Amino acid sequence: MPPRSVAVLALSGVQLLDVAGPLDVFAEANAQSDRDFYELAIVGTEPGHVITSSGRRLVADLVAHEAEPTPLDTLLVAGAPRMQDLRVRAGLLDWLGRTAAGCRRYGSVCSGAFLLGQAGLLNGRRVTTHWAVAEALAEQFPQAIVEPDAICLFDGPLRTAAGVTAGLDLALALVEEDLGAEIARRVAAHLVMFFKRGGGQMQFSRRGVSAPSGRSALQEVQRWVAAHPEADHDVAHLAGRAGMSPRHFARLFRAETGLTPAAYVENVRIEAVRRLLEAEAHAALKQVAGACGFRDADTLRRAFVRRVGTTPAEYRRRHAHA
Repeated sequence: MPPRSVAVLALSGVQLLDVAGPLDVFAEANAQSDRDFYELAIVGTEPGHVITSSGRRLVADLVAHEAEPTPLDTLLVAGAPRMQDLRVRAGLLDWLGRTAAGCRRYGSVCSGAFLLGQAGLLNGRRVTTHWAVAEALAEQFPQAIVEPDAICLFDGPLRTAAGVTAGLDLALALVEEDLGAEIARRVAAHLVMFFKRGGGQMQFSRRGVSAPSGRSALQEVQRWVAAHPEADHDVAHLAGRAGMSPRHFARLFRAETGLTPAAYVENVRIEAVRRLLEAEAHAALKQVAGACGFRDADTLRRAFVRRVGTTPAEYRRRHAHA
């Protein structure tokens, strides 16, 4: 069987690990399978070097408009900082669309999904990207089905990965798809990475709680909630602090902040829980729940899994200070 060609499209300003990480996984798969199963290439958009976001240079094996005569098995688009604001020339998008159509599979790492979106390759597909730009991806490409918590997603020929190191997870999943679980496990062991990463990417999100917004009375309420997550924050109490009726307060709060009072309070409390879990390696979950305003440990656990995508115990194991 001839080698399967895997190419990573790297625009100027690309994140180096978005390119190097997946390519190293495929290269290790060649080593573990004792054959050159994958033939690897970097595709640039202009002749010469590709300058990465760290200032380091990559040498492209192909230039996008020259690469079409060589059929590709797999094409991945690497991400770059601020890629959501980048508008590329029509010729590159035309090349990307036609090349992807001839691939067995295509996809993206991190914000590379924005380039696939501009090429019309996300319509009707389940897709993920870095948690920090997932909302922007959904807004720019409303026909895409964006799942912000996923580490990797497969939908038909489309393969997408969350931020940066998730490119390694994606490449490993592709190796498993091609060469089976045993080879993929050996690759993971050699690269000292998880064969299957636990939880979703929202456990890494550091977006936190938005700055107070809306009129001054509402901002004062938001500051009070953030300073006292353990207090009773039902609508009646919050409305009283704002000097409004509960019904008027609830309607105004949602209109001016985009969240219901209950959703805002839960956001604040979940962030407080995360901080405690990271700082207090041995505090009982019951104590954490009380300090952050949850009725009991079970209520906290359910809310945490829903919001963060993993259990408090697993989150603490991965993120607590040593």
